[in-house]
Amino acid sequence: MPGGSGRFRRANRLLSPKDFQRVSREGRRVSSRAFVLLWAPSRSRDAPGARLGITVSRSVGNAVVHNRLKRAVREWYRQASDIPQGIDLLVIARPAAEQLDAREVMWELGELVERAGAEGLR
Repeated sequence: MPGGSGRFRRANRLLSPKDFQRVSREGRRVSSRAFVLLWAPSRSRDAPGARLGITVSRSVGNAVVHNRLKRAVREWYRQASDIPQGIDLLVIARPAAEQLDAREVMWELGELVERAGAEGLR
């Protein structure tokens, strides 16, 4: 697990708007119908593994949908064993993500990481 334990700790999160902007600007990208996955080398010395940021805009349903998607993305991150350390990940939900259940979210993100691996994520 990228975070080391079952929790999504502060050290495993992208917190500042500058970090989100940096990954958006400098990061590599793969996308699917429901998500965009961006990654860039981490500049944080405090992060024990990969750091994760999640963006769900207003076009992707209401607050209930936002929270459900964010929980599913965090669960995928906790269970993912193929995410290398020392990178920052940004997951952006697209409107199509609203229709996915937690299992489908995990599958879709797993597929994106697989494609990203082919493009240099590892």
